[in-house]
Amino acid sequence: MPESDAVPEPDVLALRPFVPSRDFERSLSFYRDLGFRVSPLTAELAGLQLGPFGFLLQAYDVPEFAGHFMMQLLVRDLRAWWKRIEALDLAGRYGVRAPLAPAVQPWGLTVAFVFDPAGVLWHVVEDRPRDNC
Repeated sequence: MPESDAVPEPDVLALRPFVPSRDFERSLSFYRDLGFRVSPLTAELAGLQLGPFGFLLQAYDVPEFAGHFMMQLLVRDLRAWWKRIEALDLAGRYGVRAPLAPAVQPWGLTVAFVFDPAGVLWHVVEDRPRDNC
């Protein structure tokens, strides 16, 4: 590759999607319960962190957008995460669609599905294929 075509070394510190919310305060509470650390940025924007990973939660409600928005949380121990998710009673506490238990998907990964208050679908995924959970 000619030197002029070389791609510079990335100087990336984070890659954070903007996740919509219908009810910003309710969504903040939902994510806190899941274990995210919340850092308010403005009255309508917050940074949410889980370890070194995060996203921006925004007070932005377009149901067609939120209903097609998906996030993936890749974890080492899906069984432990599922126990945590079940214990939170997300459907009862937040009026969301009930989470779907871990199951092996056609693409070979074990996945649990969690729906946030705006309808965003989270894929909580085991970091390796597994026969059952």
